[in-house]
Parts: sequence; C-alpha cells; structure tokens
Amino acid sequence: MTSRIPETNLQRQLTQERHRIHLIGVAGSGMSGIAALLLELGHEVSGSDKARSVETDRLRLLGLRFDQQHRAEDAADAELVIYSSAIKEDNAILASARAAGKPTLRRAEALAAIMAGKRGIVVAGMHGKTTTSAMAAHVLREGGLHPSHYVGAEIPILGSNAHWNPRGEYFVAEGDESDGTLRFFHPEHALVLNVEEEHLDFYADLAAIDEVFLSLLEQTSGMIFYCGDDAHARRLCAERPHAVSYGFAENADYRGADIELQDFASVFCVLRRGEQLGEITLNVPGRHNVCNALGVVALATELGVPFAKIAKSLRQFQHARRRFEIKYRSDRFLLVDDYAHHPTEIRATLATAKSAGRNRVLAMFQPHRYSRTKALSKEFGRAFDDALQVVVTDVYAASEAPIPGITGRVIADEMMEHGHRGAVYQPRLDRVHHEMGNMLAAGDLVLSLGAGNIHEQLSLLAADLVIAEKLKEIVGDAGDVRLYEPLSKHTTLRVGGPAQFWVEPRTEASFA
Repeated sequence: MTSRIPETNLQRQLTQERHRIHLIGVAGSGMSGIAALLLELGHEVSGSDKARSVETDRLRLLGLRFDQQHRAEDAADAELVIYSSAIKEDNAILASARAAGKPTLRRAEALAAIMAGKRGIVVAGMHGKTTTSAMAAHVLREGGLHPSHYVGAEIPILGSNAHWNPRGEYFVAEGDESDGTLRFFHPEHALVLNVEEEHLDFYADLAAIDEVFLSLLEQTSGMIFYCGDDAHARRLCAERPHAVSYGFAENADYRGADIELQDFASVFCVLRRGEQLGEITLNVPGRHNVCNALGVVALATELGVPFAKIAKSLRQFQHARRRFEIKYRSDRFLLVDDYAHHPTEIRATLATAKSAGRNRVLAMFQPHRYSRTKALSKEFGRAFDDALQVVVTDVYAASEAPIPGITGRVIADEMMEHGHRGAVYQPRLDRVHHEMGNMLAAGDLVLSLGAGNIHEQLSLLAADLVIAEKLKEIVGDAGDVRLYEPLSKHTTLRVGGPAQFWVEPRTEASFA
C-alpha cells in the first residue's frame, strides 16, 4: 500500500518546510522541473534515472545528488519519494519506499501541492501546452507579476523549465492530461487549448478524456479561458461561469484578425469583444501559434497586464526547445526539429513549414508509442500531405511493450493507401539521415518529427551538411558534392556502402 502525506499537510511540507526527497525518473522534462522547484524551496534532493540529460547536469550544479542506477539504498534516508508515470511498480526504490511505509507521490500530485500555495494557472490540452505555458509565464513575468512556472521543456527565454519565485502570487503550470492527473489540480484559472482523442493507451475513449477535463474545470475557482475554434473545448467550457473564449471566430471574446503569416513570424490584430486592442508581432511561426498567443493575450489582459507590455513580450518570445527549432540554416538548406507526434500536431507543423517559402518540404518521422500508432494509424496516413517525401522509421516505445504487427511500416502503408507517393519506410533509425540525405536538393526544408530521439538523426544530417557545403565552396562549378553516395554504384563488383561525402568532377579537366 502507498503511504500518503495528508493533503492538508502536503502543501505546507513542500513549500514551508525542508525535507529529504528522492525523485525516480529525474532526467525527464517533467521530473527535472519538480527537482528544480524542490531545490529552490530548500529541500535536500536526490534523483535517479537510467538516462543522463542536460537538465540533470544543470540540476547537479544546483545541488541534486544524481545516480544512473535505481538502487534502494540511495533513497534509504529519504522522507518522501516522488515518481514519474513512466516508472514501473516493481522499481527497486519505489517498492522499498512503500515497504518501509514512506510517503510516495506521483509527479502531478507533487506539482499540484507546490502550486496550492499560490494562485494557480493551469494550461491544458492535447497540443501546444508547452509553447503556450512558456508564453504565458514570459508575458506575466514581463508584465511585472513575478510568476513561478513549470513547463515541460527547456525554455531559453525563461532560463529553465521550472522556477519558484517567492515574490509573485501566480504560478503558471503545464498540465499533463496523458495519465489522468489533471484531476489533482485546483487552480484559480485554467487555459484550455484543445481536446480530442489522444493517449488511448490510458483512456478508453473520448468520454473518459472528457471526465478528466471536466474535473479540472469544476475545480477551477476563477476564469476559464478556452479556444472557441476547437469544437470540443467549446462544448466543455462555453457554459461555465467566468468562461472567456479566444480564437478567430467572429464571436470570440478575444479575436485574432488581419493575420499575416511570414516565414518565421506572424503579425495580427487583437480585438476584445469587438474593440481593437492593437497589433502583435509574434516571432514564432504558424497559425496555430497565433491562436496560442491569443489565449495568452486573453489571460494576461484579464489579469491586468497592459496590452503594450503584452505585445512587447510576445515580440521577444522565443520557442521552447524542439518546437519548430531551427537546427541548420544556409542559402541552400533549412533543417527544423519539432516535437509533433500526433496527426493534428503534424498537420499544423507541416503547414507552417510549407508557408516558409522553400522549394520542397521533406520529413523524417518516428512514431511515438505502439498504442498511439495502432489507434491513429489512418489519421497518421492523412497527416503528411504537405510533405513531398517522408521517411518513416520504427516506433519509439516510450516504455511500452511492442504490439505484434505494429511498426512504422503501418504508417508508411497508410500514407500510400491515402495516395501519398513519397512515403519510405526505413526500420533502422541510424539509417534515416542517410535516406534523407539521398533525397536532398537545394532549396529544401527538412523536418524531424516525433517525441522520441529522431532529432538526433537531424543533428547528424546537419553536421554533415556543414562539411558538404564547405566542400561545395571549394569545388565550385567544377564538380558535384553529394552526401551518402552508395559506393556500389561506382565499383566493378557493385559492392560498397555509402560514402559520407562524395565529390565528383564534372569534366576530366576538373581532376587537375
């Protein structure tokens, strides 16, 4: 049985007292944020994770005791153990803590308790939470409200993914609907971006998802901001007391108009209940991010931040890591990484890429979770229309057991069934950047898409492009430079793997 700290004591123990706390799975973006908050609150914190990350290195400098083994003895003196949703019940530290009768908390329980001492703002929805919560924290900070924050990714403009600010009343947090833990939050305000079928490894159906969102809404004491363009969010939120809508529809309380989508920015006007507030330049691309920004404008305006400060803050805002993040840019090529791993997100990201004005959009995609791949395979098949060519690799398990017959090929086949003529299945992840490199032509925009480690393949391609483009400068018009050229095309016996760089003179004179 799990021992619990009584709810009435939990907020006090986490924010007003000092304890010895251990975190299981501390390297993940969510748990590392909890560690950062606890360290800032003065607790003695240790953590374990099989993976080491940039965040664990940063947290060690702040006082985290980190180990890459899950050993029960490392947490023997801990008064409280906090664990992520990815941790199995038989984890040595978790099992030992429970056997000893120590309190154990899920990540969201700890976050909700820390937030309880402040005026909480929870950002919820299937897509766009990280960007929107980061945007909200930045705007409120620049507006002089000194918020604390908790966001699910590295945020350069905020300095870290989580921060406890004793000066301010507000706490902006990205809520996680994936495991039902939105139920733990009792915020003052909620910002609901969108609601649709997702995380079907946990939820039976959309009705079960609705129940969790309804719990959050019923436990929200103040305003509920919702995207009026999302039919399901509208259905859940519109009739709630103190509901405020935003979006592009004429009847939205906060409406975006005169939208100009540029390569890597957007310009739009904001109207509040028909009255024009002013113009905003958002240096983050995509119509979907204009909509996210409108939600933040609504929130900040209702909390008393002047529009001029909101507009200035949004002009300054920079993407979270892995959200349309430019990894390489030259006159010939543009490489962008994005966390998109659901069909809705993929469509939005590809639409943004298409609007960037490059000759072609190419994508490398790594499906995330077997359950999602199985449940949404047909939707995935229709999500890549804005990419001319797509390399699909195998599924990133994310701690799930394989499902027989469910691989990346399922998505590639669905794409071809849908009529896409550029789908390629490459089961070996380490060959994806080679496959993509063979497709490249000057003027291309290449995207890596997925919540796993597909971005590493884009980084390899970017590193090789740096060298290839320098070689092209040297060779000039006298020859061609290609990546990953199969040597089998140039040997008598037709054997040989890909050359990392291939330089071929155009004439005999070019050999000189």
